[in-house]
Amino acid sequence: MTEFVKVGSAQIGLLVLGAILMFAVPLTIAIIWTKKKRERFTTVLVGAATFLLFAVIMEKSLQALLIAPAQIGLTDTGISQFINARPVLWAFIVGLFPGVFEETGRLVAYKTVLKKRKNRETAISHGIGHGGFEVIFVMGVMYATYIAYAMMINTGTFGTVVDQVMAQAPDQADSLVAVASGIASFSFANLCVSIMERIFAVLFHVGASIIVFYACKDKSRFWLYPLAILLHTVMDFVVGLTSVGVWNPPVWVIEGILAIFGVLTFCGAFFLLYKKDVGKEAIS
Repeated sequence: MTEFVKVGSAQIGLLVLGAILMFAVPLTIAIIWTKKKRERFTTVLVGAATFLLFAVIMEKSLQALLIAPAQIGLTDTGISQFINARPVLWAFIVGLFPGVFEETGRLVAYKTVLKKRKNRETAISHGIGHGGFEVIFVMGVMYATYIAYAMMINTGTFGTVVDQVMAQAPDQADSLVAVASGIASFSFANLCVSIMERIFAVLFHVGASIIVFYACKDKSRFWLYPLAILLHTVMDFVVGLTSVGVWNPPVWVIEGILAIFGVLTFCGAFFLLYKKDVGKEAIS
């Protein structure tokens, strides 16, 4: 049986703290915002549903079908082999899918279930729901999973699981071994990087929600919708390039790029669109 270094109490404590923060902070922000602005919490829930439907169900399913059929129990196709043999193309598609699906999801939400909510606060409420649910779904669940893995490592059952996976899917077993190594060395710095990364991601989502909101509110500004897609695509394309090793900058460079995208997208949308909205009736 494969053996792993036991996870220390400090690492487990940090993982527990991370899980609590990733679940509690988005919910707290949503509650404070809706109470302070007298916004309907259902707008936040629509934002969360937008992420779940368009990013998790639709985007990930179609992306897996196109570039990773094995993930959904299918065999590789000529298209998937073509894409995976070209790292830059792979990175572009990985960036394009979130851009198209998530920004289109915002557009659909504003045009349907939120079409009667024309006040500017709707944009931020939706963005908090979208970005906040991503934090919970991606990071919160990840930390909770890592806590379970840590318990399994310390009780000796994780090695058995890895051996079983190794016999059926060696690549997945290698991923589990890497995760176990990361858990054993998890540090406060790692937690801080995760928190900062999520802050900038939420800022981006709120900014993008504002941009698409005004694309729907004013027909003459519909060009903002493709702008949101472009911003989202470029940001994730850069991250995709690092995932396939085309570009290997230091971690702080990647985090800095994400910070720039998040801050500039939010500030541009907030000050150029949201703050200038004087409450006029929608043009469209």
